[in-house]
Amino acid sequence: MFPAIIETERLRLEPRTPEYVDALAVYEHCREGHPHIDEVTEYLPWEPHSTPNESAEFLERGAEGRDEREGIDYVIRPKEGEAGAGEIAGFGGLSFDWDTDSAELGTWLRKPFWGRGYSGERALALAELAFEGLDVEVVTVTHDADNEQSKRAIEKYIERMGGRREGTLRNFHPSSDGPVDAVRYSVTQSEYRDADPDHEVTFLDSDGEPWP
Repeated sequence: MFPAIIETERLRLEPRTPEYVDALAVYEHCREGHPHIDEVTEYLPWEPHSTPNESAEFLERGAEGRDEREGIDYVIRPKEGEAGAGEIAGFGGLSFDWDTDSAELGTWLRKPFWGRGYSGERALALAELAFEGLDVEVVTVTHDADNEQSKRAIEKYIERMGGRREGTLRNFHPSSDGPVDAVRYSVTQSEYRDADPDHEVTFLDSDGEPWP
């Protein structure tokens, strides 16, 4: 039902599954004690991995979510010509609520890949998939109310898509320091099509053929 590979101008996205991603490579970047892990996970709902098995389970959950049509997540790798080409830059995907005909964007990037515009490039590709490939009606995204870096990135690509800021969701999710507020944005299929964002994206199946 979903494309295996997504290619943009600078990025290649592959499924978050054991077939495409090495668990030990994930562990190296997500492990406790990694120099940047506290900054990366500050506003994320997961803790650093304490064992390689946690990284393997992370990949297995990605495969299960895809099989059960609950969501799709991709490893993000810069293409040739980009600094760090072929490395794991992070992960990004869509969570689906088929009852409300909506999908939610999510992503995280390793610190060396911050500030390159990869988040927006990934978001435009996944929105294209949601609206034009899967005929979803609404795409949403939220960020922790204190996360200024995500705020700047999201506002930029949501405006490009023709979407809008909906408002603050109070006590949206729990944290070790107590409930956290989040800010939500949304874009509809018609808004996206009216905005007609100019971007490059290709969808491929597991054999490298055009999808669908």
